[in-house]
Amino acid sequence: MPDPADATVFFVGNATMIIRSHGFTLLTDPNFLHRGQWARLGYGLRTRRRTEPAMGVTELPPVDLVVLSHMHGDHWDDIARHGLDKDLPIVTTRHAAHRLRRQGFHRAVALDPWEYHFVRRHDATLTVTATPARHAPGPVERLMPPVMGSVLDFAHAGEVDLRMHISGDTIMDPCLAEIPRRFPDIDVGVVHLGGTRILGVTVTMDGHQGAEWLRLMQPESALPVHYDDYEAFASPLKDFQQHVRRAGLSHLVHYLMRGETYRLPVRQAGLRPHRPVTGPGRGTGPPYG
Repeated sequence: MPDPADATVFFVGNATMIIRSHGFTLLTDPNFLHRGQWARLGYGLRTRRRTEPAMGVTELPPVDLVVLSHMHGDHWDDIARHGLDKDLPIVTTRHAAHRLRRQGFHRAVALDPWEYHFVRRHDATLTVTATPARHAPGPVERLMPPVMGSVLDFAHAGEVDLRMHISGDTIMDPCLAEIPRRFPDIDVGVVHLGGTRILGVTVTMDGHQGAEWLRLMQPESALPVHYDDYEAFASPLKDFQQHVRRAGLSHLVHYLMRGETYRLPVRQAGLRPHRPVTGPGRGTGPPYG
């Protein structure tokens, strides 16, 4: 049985991470385009990559599950489409799951906000709960694909001892306020930044909004991702750093560079109130493994 305390995040780049905990290996928002290549955003819009991913799709370890926030070219690209195993379960929005099945990924799991996908392996469990997100303000939102955040609850022997929340591509919006009410005690918050500008509109959190997201979610620690990787990103990481300092939140944030690994803070039994191993809402998908 793997040691639940052996939990890490490896940052590939953009919003792509390899998360290992409790014997599970997860891949998030797989994006393996190289520097200078173009990501498609729909409606003929594109953005060029500025950075190299820390590894290629052929270098990935065996993956149990993919968590995909939405169907944009900087989160799911042709390299991922052709390079990943078609039998991989991919937990995502209904919109993205429909498209993935057409691409041959028949184990795509479609979630609406607050629905969850539950996985068991021996005494370890993982629950992925979809959370609300809003990818653009006003009428521009209709041009964007539906997006979800996610809460990852890792549990051992029936007790959740690691809770992560990944924001997904979102702006600050009242719909986010319900997340910390339903899921308090977030150990690690992963915040998608960049201040992405499309058609003159900001469609992901800039530095100011990222600091406000930290205030709202109140994680024990935070990892910023989705910054400086594409030309459409108008708010560099230094903007977030400045706003975090002004807000007095620097102690929460670990700046994980591409190719670096962060050890996740798994709590010892008895150090937090007991939490159920499934999130609120309707469960989906049978346990596997």
